Amino acid sequence: MEHIRNFCIIAHIDHGKSTLADRLLELTRTVSDKEARDQVLDSMDLERERGITIKSHAIQMEYVSGDKNYVFNLIDTPGHADFSYEVSRSIYSCEGALVIIDATQGIQAQTISNLYMAVDHNLEIIPVLNKMDLDVAKPEEVKDQIVELIGCDRDDIIEASGKTGMGVERIMESIITRIPPPKGDMNAPLQALIFDSIFDPYRGINVLFRVMNGEIRKGDLVKFVSTGRQYTADEIGVLKLKQVSRDVLKAGDVGYLISGIKSSKEVKVGDTITHVEQPCENSIPGFKVVKPMVFAGIYPVDSEDYEELRTSIEKLQLNDASLSYEPESSLALGFGFRCGFLGMLHMEIMQERLEREFGMSVISTVPNVSYRAHTKSGETLIVNNPYDLPASNELDYIEEPFITAQIISKSEFVGSIMNLCISKRGNLKYQQYLTSDRVELTFEMPLAEIVFDFYDRLKSATRGYASLDYHQSGYKQANLTRLDILLNGEPVDALSTLIHRDNAYSFGKKICSKLKELIPRQQFDIAIQAAIGSKIISRETVKAIRKDVTAKCYGGDVTRKRKLIEKQKKGKKRMRHVGNVEVPQQAFLAVLKIDS
Repeated sequence: MEHIRNFCIIAHIDHGKSTLADRLLELTRTVSDKEARDQVLDSMDLERERGITIKSHAIQMEYVSGDKNYVFNLIDTPGHADFSYEVSRSIYSCEGALVIIDATQGIQAQTISNLYMAVDHNLEIIPVLNKMDLDVAKPEEVKDQIVELIGCDRDDIIEASGKTGMGVERIMESIITRIPPPKGDMNAPLQALIFDSIFDPYRGINVLFRVMNGEIRKGDLVKFVSTGRQYTADEIGVLKLKQVSRDVLKAGDVGYLISGIKSSKEVKVGDTITHVEQPCENSIPGFKVVKPMVFAGIYPVDSEDYEELRTSIEKLQLNDASLSYEPESSLALGFGFRCGFLGMLHMEIMQERLEREFGMSVISTVPNVSYRAHTKSGETLIVNNPYDLPASNELDYIEEPFITAQIISKSEFVGSIMNLCISKRGNLKYQQYLTSDRVELTFEMPLAEIVFDFYDRLKSATRGYASLDYHQSGYKQANLTRLDILLNGEPVDALSTLIHRDNAYSFGKKICSKLKELIPRQQFDIAIQAAIGSKIISRETVKAIRKDVTAKCYGGDVTRKRKLIEKQKKGKKRMRHVGNVEVPQQAFLAVLKIDS
């Protein structure tokens, strides 16, 4: 155990942590020249295309320092706020963290958030100043920010470059000298923490774990404490670029377990693995159960694919424990699932993964957040779907979730940021200048207001300089109402939203005009209405396609033409009663893009 080091890499998005991880893998010869490529650990096509890390990746390296051989277990983590749950799980299974900070941009919001998480778990922090090879790097200025934030000595900050490989050897030596080896009792009963799982279509579910105490051998009979299920360890091993099997894993090791588990319900992230014959007394305190921030309905385009969609979401949940789902049905879209996500990017990525990895074509409804409805009888209901809201005569008041948003930007953009946040019903809590031209603004604002387009508009308002991090701060009473969209008098439940009463009129007007452009014309007029309760607040009409029934009449009396037009009018009236209006998929997507 003296020669094992477990550490993770944490940083804000696009600060170069995956590139720096590539250099560490090259230095330790974990990756051969043939296998070498940019962002080695980003295995998904989606990650490589977008240039972001979506999932934590664990890999084992071997490093020789002096005459000693060391084993490094590295976990590369995502940087986007939507994937912070991946970071929290990685932190649980490590003793130290490399905090990567971009020398050109300085400390940003997600760096601070992840750093506090690491400090809370008593991890040893090694600050690394990346991108030192760039001409626009500001090392002295950024070092001042790091010293102020972490309270370390200036000499402790390692200057490095993921592109050129500068400072990589110093990082490796610092990991040995500054990060403590794992603590654990080799002779105690087996106690291992599950921190992730991967679905393999051929071998079942691969469980990734960190051994805290004791040891596990190939062929051992083990059980998962929370489910009580027993399994035989058919194969155990360590995570190199590919899985490498081992006969035994001891305290301090990070590895994988394959035992032919087929059902996703049997594996819970944060569970404890122990032996059946000699179990441990206590399970390891697990992770907090993640709470979804954003809810949306996911429906198959073809209703026959419902069961296939259920299986796909189950498998996807194994690769991403922060995804939650439950069955629901809609009048407009049939049977589907109400899914909970950590944010809009998380939702977008999950939808894309369903299409790419499982070949599922899906429709998603308007995303919304989770509200609390208090009835006059004193009951409190959790409302994830606008249609679950009690009737107005039973409803006392509604509470909506609020967040504390931390925005770091250049001081010249303070006015633009304040205008944006105030337009989203935000209140400025405090403002702090980190340096003469960098400011940190903390706002309290409703979560529903940042769900749609807040991040994009913040980047536009600050020319890409601002960084955002947020966490839920509680619930507050709000003046909310349900906005329904009616097509020919029939409500389309998938387009209903809960919205602040002050914004309802303008939002309803925008949806109606957008749907008018997207719904194809029929042989009869289609009335598109936005309504609050029984009150119509906006209306648009898709005019009927007129078939010229008088074309065959030439000459003769005008009453002949009039008779044909009257006959057509009656037919259209009858058609309106029996005709169905199909809402195209673009309509659901367009509602997401409406500037609310």
